[in-house]
Amino acid sequence: MDLLSVFFHGATLAFERDDLGREIMGIAVPGALALMADPLASLVDTAFIGRIGPVEIAAVGVSIVVFNQVTRIAVFPLVSVTTSFVAEEDATPSDRNKDEISGENEHNVSEMDELITHEENNATYGKSSFETDSSEINTEHKRKKIPSVSIALLLGGVLGLVETLLLVSCAKPILDFMGVKAYLVLRSLGAPAVLLSLAMQGVFRGLKDTRTPLYATVAGDAINIVLDPIFMFVFQYGVSGAAVAHVISQYFIAAILLCRLRLQVELLPPNLKHLPIGRFLKNGSMLLARVIAATCCVTLSASMAARLGSTQMAAFQICLQIWLASSLLADGLAFAGQAIIASAFARKDHLKAKATASRVLQLGLILGLLLGLLLGVGLHTGSRLFTEDQGVLHHIYVAIPFVALTQPINALAFVFDGVNYGASDFAYAAYSLILVAIVSIAWIVTLANYSGFIGIWIALSIYMCLRMFAGLWRIGTARGPWAFLRS
Repeated sequence: MDLLSVFFHGATLAFERDDLGREIMGIAVPGALALMADPLASLVDTAFIGRIGPVEIAAVGVSIVVFNQVTRIAVFPLVSVTTSFVAEEDATPSDRNKDEISGENEHNVSEMDELITHEENNATYGKSSFETDSSEINTEHKRKKIPSVSIALLLGGVLGLVETLLLVSCAKPILDFMGVKAYLVLRSLGAPAVLLSLAMQGVFRGLKDTRTPLYATVAGDAINIVLDPIFMFVFQYGVSGAAVAHVISQYFIAAILLCRLRLQVELLPPNLKHLPIGRFLKNGSMLLARVIAATCCVTLSASMAARLGSTQMAAFQICLQIWLASSLLADGLAFAGQAIIASAFARKDHLKAKATASRVLQLGLILGLLLGLLLGVGLHTGSRLFTEDQGVLHHIYVAIPFVALTQPINALAFVFDGVNYGASDFAYAAYSLILVAIVSIAWIVTLANYSGFIGIWIALSIYMCLRMFAGLWRIGTARGPWAFLRS
C-alpha cells in the first residue's frame, strides 16, 4: 500500500542525525521558535495593559483578535505560496537569468566578466552567501535572481496598506463603545510592516533559512517589551503607548529582514514580464478559500460555546488557545517539509521528496504523542494558572481528553499540509478543506445543539480527523503530484 510505504519508509531513521535529519531540524526548530516568540510578546503586552484596568484589557484583547484574524486571512495564502515558489526557483535557477545578463549593455557585461575573473582568482571556494565582502559590487554579484521574491514583497506591501485602511475604517464600530478605539487604529498602522515581514519569512523559509526570521523576531519583540513601559507609564500614553511600541517593533523586524534579504536576493527584477503574478494570484486565491473555510469552523465553534454561557465560553477559549498553540511546533516540521519537498520536486528528485515526506510525518506523529502526554498530565494542574473558578475548571477537565488525544491527529494534519504545499498541490489542499469544512460545520451545529460543550469538542475532533484524512488520502492513493509513488 502506498500510504504504508511512505509513512514507514526509513522509520528506523526518524531520529537519525544524517544530512536529511539535520536539514529538517535546521529549518523546523528555528521556525517553530519564531512562531512562538510573537505570542509570548503579546502576553507581556497584556500584562502591562492589565495594570491599567479591566475594560482596557478586554478591549485590547478584542483588538488583537481582530487584527490577527484579518492578518492571517490576508497573508497566510501569500506566505504558503511564497515558500514553495521560492524553494522551487532557488533549486532550479531559470535560464531567464542568463537572458537577463546577456541583455545588459556591453559596459556592464565587461565589468561583470572582470569581477568574475577577480572572484575566481582571489575568493575562497565554497564561501557562504552570508560572508559578503565589504565591496558592494561583490555583494551585488552574489545576489540570486528569484522573481517570486519581488512578487511576495509587492503583494505583502499592498495587502498591508489595504489592511490598514480596512481596520482604521472599521475601528469605530468595533471598539468605539469601549473607549479605546485608538489602540486598533494605531496598531493597524503597523499592518504594512507585519505583512511585509511575514511575506519575507515565507521567502526565507523557501531559502531554507529560518534562523534569520527567528533572530529578527526576537530582536523586535525585545524592543517591544522595553518600549512598552516607557510609552505607557513614563510618557503616560496608556493603551495607545502599547500600540506605538508594537508598531515600532514591527517596522524594526521588517527593516532587519529586508536588509538581510537584500544581501542574498535581487529585490527588484530587471524585467517585469518574468514575474509569476498569475501563478501567485491563482494559487493564493485557492489558499484564501481554504483559510476562510478553516476560520469558519473555529469561529462557529466559539460562537456555539458562547451560547452555552460565560462559564462554558471561558473554558472553551482556554482549551482552544492551548489546542491551537501546540500546533506551532508541528508547523515548524511543516515548514521544513514544504521547503525541502518543493526543492526536490523542482529538481525531479522524487526519492528525496518521498524520504522527506516520510521523515517529517514520522516526527510529526512522535511530536503529537509527546504533546498529548504532556497536555493530558499537565493540564489537570496547569489549568489553575488560568482560572480559579470551579465551574470553568470543571469544563476544562471535561475538555482535556479531547485536547490531549487529538494532538497526534493535529500534528499529522498540519504536517500533511506542509507536505502537500511542498508539492504545489494547492488546488487539492483548497478543495479538500472546503469539503471538510462543510461536513464539519454540520457536525458542529448538530452536536452542539444535542450534546452542548462535549458535543462541540467531539465535532472539533471530527474536523481535525477529516483534515488529517484529506492530507493522507492524496499521498496514500498516489494521486496528483504523488503519482510517482506507484512506480
